[in-house]
Amino acid sequence: MTSYPEEYYEFFIKFNEGDYYTCHDLLEDMWMTDKGNLFLKGLLQMSVAIYHYSYGNVKGARLMMQAAHDYLQTYRPVHWGLDLEKIYPFIETCIDTFPAGLDRVPYEQVGTLPELPILYLYLED
Repeated sequence: MTSYPEEYYEFFIKFNEGDYYTCHDLLEDMWMTDKGNLFLKGLLQMSVAIYHYSYGNVKGARLMMQAAHDYLQTYRPVHWGLDLEKIYPFIETCIDTFPAGLDRVPYEQVGTLPELPILYLYLED
């Protein structure tokens, strides 16, 4: 079995728990030591997008999710034990779900935004 950095395993746990802020921190720590790793950057942007959306920053969510879509493209179909063919439908559905022409809603109105799909991440190897 392949061995990955401890933060990578922790990222899966936190993502599946919905703790996207911690996901950002875990991935950023790894990415800062390997800035050429656009796979980590793509996962980081995906996590940040969901976090932005959760507090009403629709524009930030849209930009980050599109960046994730672009960064992860070259790592398809599978990279670091992660099946990106299962992640791309999630990313594309999120992009389609973000309300067009809306940049931001006040935090009190976040509940009025369309819900994003749920994605659970797991290692394939």
